[in-house]
Amino acid sequence: MATTKKSEPKAPKSAPKASKSEPKAEKAAKVKAAPEAPQAPAADAAAAPAATERAHSFRRKLVGTVTSDKMHKTVTVEVQRRYPDPVYKKYVRTRERYKAHDEKNEYRVGDRVEIQEHRPISRTKRWAVTRLVVRALEHTEAEA
Repeated sequence: MATTKKSEPKAPKSAPKASKSEPKAEKAAKVKAAPEAPQAPAADAAAAPAATERAHSFRRKLVGTVTSDKMHKTVTVEVQRRYPDPVYKKYVRTRERYKAHDEKNEYRVGDRVEIQEHRPISRTKRWAVTRLVVRALEHTEAEA
């Protein structure tokens, strides 16, 4: 007959965790005690407007051509992209059309514009025109 030995009760598992957390607490205290670098008040005032302008830098920006300006405060922008086909290694052209918000109705057909993602403005508008890249030649000659 085999005799079984009763094992002695082990120390609670929480004891080693407590000893490991002590160095973390000491590190945290050292980090908190580090002095902060003083900043000039004039620099804060100048940096504040720049911070608010870059609040939505994660929004996509695309460049395209205005194809329609017949709607009120809305333009249709066609964005063309080229990408290599994974199988044939040839470049494929694709185009997508986006409706973008034009607050002042200042952009005309043929203009190259930059559009940026925006919160939904209507059922189909989720983009806003941010700037004019190149004015269409037809409009510049007609205005002169």
